[in-house]
Amino acid sequence: MKRLIAVGLACMLAVSAAQATTFEEAVALYQDKNYADAFQVARPLAEKGNAEAQVMLATLYENGRGTEKDMSQAVSWYGAAASQNHFGAMFALGMIYLEGRTGTRDLGQAQKWIRKAAEAGHLPAQHALGMYYTGLAGSDPDWAKARVWLTKAADANLADAQYNLGLLYLQGHGVEKNLTTASEWFKKAALQGLPHAALDYGVLVFRGDGVQKDEKIGVQWIVFAANAGNPIAQNRAARAYATGRGVAQDIVQAAKWHTLAIKGGRPDDWLDNAIKQLSRDQRKLVDELVSKFQPSNALGKPVK
Repeated sequence: MKRLIAVGLACMLAVSAAQATTFEEAVALYQDKNYADAFQVARPLAEKGNAEAQVMLATLYENGRGTEKDMSQAVSWYGAAASQNHFGAMFALGMIYLEGRTGTRDLGQAQKWIRKAAEAGHLPAQHALGMYYTGLAGSDPDWAKARVWLTKAADANLADAQYNLGLLYLQGHGVEKNLTTASEWFKKAALQGLPHAALDYGVLVFRGDGVQKDEKIGVQWIVFAANAGNPIAQNRAARAYATGRGVAQDIVQAAKWHTLAIKGGRPDDWLDNAIKQLSRDQRKLVDELVSKFQPSNALGKPVK
């Protein structure tokens, strides 16, 4: 349950027609990766109180783009925009304090700013606040509050929140354990292309836990997650191909996925033994398949 939404400038900047064209120029320069010129255009606007320019300046300082990296300046400019009720700046500021990117973690400030953004309806902040209450930051969990905030973001179709809410129902944290509800939330997130949701949903379908058992559909979801580079899914896909459960037995595919899983830190002694009978030509083919593998998030077709 560690996945949090990254803060991107594009999510925080919303240029309106009322804003000066010079800021639009700064946005264009930023998008062209001409960060030094974007900094020069944004700075005077930020100093005059333009919240969007303040966010841009903070982002440039935070990432060391167009200027020296300076987290104190980033915090200062995010703070200036947050004081003007810029919700993206509130969230960014809260995440800086939460992750200790100033050198010291400040959970009080983190919770304050993330909550402000969450209460204003900022979906990533709602998800982050829900995750905060799971104890992710090291504080004592408050599962009831975690459920409330994750549900808000999940109901608004945020895939990560749907997945993590599914985990609450899977594990019975803050809610009565319910595999059917867990599978429903996993499926929603999986249909949006979230690999680890596809894996967990696929496992539930494969086993028939909380949902109608269908090994073929389950393996399709697992393979989707494997294709996205998830080593646990790659291990499960390897076992499916080695045993012929849910797919036609294929020792070459089993060896391919097993090799990729090992590269991802997921060894399996049983599979080591299962693929011993590979011929020299089959091993050569496996090596070729592994060398050509590129993780892909293209959503597959299992929708059951």
